[in-house]
Amino acid sequence: MVQLLGPDGTRTPHEQLDAVLEEAGLATPERLRGYYRDMVMIRAADLEATNLQRQGQLGLWASALGQEAAQIGAGHASREQDYLVPTYREHGVAWARGIEPWRLLEMFRGISHGGWDPNELRTHPYMIVLGSQAPHAVGYAMGLQRDGVVGTGDSATDTAVLALFGDGASSEGEVSESFTFAASFQAPVVFYTQNNQWAISVPTSVQTRVPLAQRSRGWGIPSVRVDGNDVLAVLGAVRTALDSARSGGGPVFVEALTYRMAAHTTSDDASRYRPAAEEQEWAEKDPILRLRRHLEQLGEIDEAFVARCDEEAHDLAMQLHHHIHGMEDPDPVRMFDHPYAEPHPIVDAEREEYLAYVAQFEDEEGTSA
Repeated sequence: MVQLLGPDGTRTPHEQLDAVLEEAGLATPERLRGYYRDMVMIRAADLEATNLQRQGQLGLWASALGQEAAQIGAGHASREQDYLVPTYREHGVAWARGIEPWRLLEMFRGISHGGWDPNELRTHPYMIVLGSQAPHAVGYAMGLQRDGVVGTGDSATDTAVLALFGDGASSEGEVSESFTFAASFQAPVVFYTQNNQWAISVPTSVQTRVPLAQRSRGWGIPSVRVDGNDVLAVLGAVRTALDSARSGGGPVFVEALTYRMAAHTTSDDASRYRPAAEEQEWAEKDPILRLRRHLEQLGEIDEAFVARCDEEAHDLAMQLHHHIHGMEDPDPVRMFDHPYAEPHPIVDAEREEYLAYVAQFEDEEGTSA
């Protein structure tokens, strides 16, 4: 496992990744402070989303608590032109790509299918179906090959795809099929798995007898396993993999070893299957505290900066709270507006049927009963 930052913040040199980070300017003190702030902000948004679900304001929430480094690192490792295909838990990746947290909460409230333009932000809408990210990502990557934006030697043109999925999704057939297509056509795609140790209540040790990083090697796809709670290791590994894919080197698989500190979703009770001692062990490897300790060792962070980040994070949580509480439910008839790009007779008939059903409940004055 590749690790650049230990739990105590100690920095371990790594010739290859250090060179990549230095060349890209991804490990300057200013950048490190930015990653720290990003992780603090997204954790606050995550915790507030859980609170909002408990208050009945969201239908569900899938927390990324404890996975902040794995997500902020991967999000910042990509270039602006790269296309990212996330699951439903990539809140830190979304933040790094400029997607406001309330857009995520609107989806979990059930009033939005994804409130951003994927073409503008180069990030696909959240995908709930496990493993579906992989074939979509490979298909997009093969399209990039046909568009001639792979292996040109121009860093502003060459493009790759980052497919994100969890350890549980890696057991789905779609991922194996995607490996086949990606390897056969040398597609410019990086498969990125956040191994958070639990696929709902099934531990990774039951899903696989070998490290997940070894799964892709049977297809001839090179892989690397990194410490997912180490933002620098993730940054370096994912940037290296994407650079290789962009240049025409074909697919790469990256496994980030991390931990899901919260339940699978707010409908889950992790205490029924997960030992408290394991949670405590991983709490000591906290990605935010790890980076703070490193910055303290460098003398590049002080209490004023930490307090300012905490204050901004609190303000963000309150903004989310008031935004969601103040939202009005949309008109249900809008569900018929966008199933297809053009009007469709079956959808039109369903709309009329729905309107006729609603009309049954209107009183003589035309108001809903």
